Amino acid sequence: MATEPGVKNDDGKTRLFTVLVEYFPRALLAVANVSEFGARKYCVRGWETVPDARTRYTDALLRHILAGVSEESDVDSGLHHDAHAAWNALARLELRLREERT
Repeated sequence: MATEPGVKNDDGKTRLFTVLVEYFPRALLAVANVSEFGARKYCVRGWETVPDARTRYTDALLRHILAGVSEESDVDSGLHHDAHAAWNALARLELRLREERT
């Protein structure tokens, strides 16, 4: 019963730490580094207000995937192309989910 001491009713809830941080610690850090780089280069949270953002992030995602075939790191940031691609995929997804919510 939920009123008993020591009871934590989290059945059916996503185990965020396990499925994100424990599974993908290096990947998450790499994407966070891309996010920090972008915030320094442009501005904090500026990505949220880019005109035609989903299309532009799709283009950037594909550019980084293709560039990653022949080179490991982005020339501008020095960070992995795969991390840039993942960041762009997350930005696209976040914006889409926000649109669906409204």
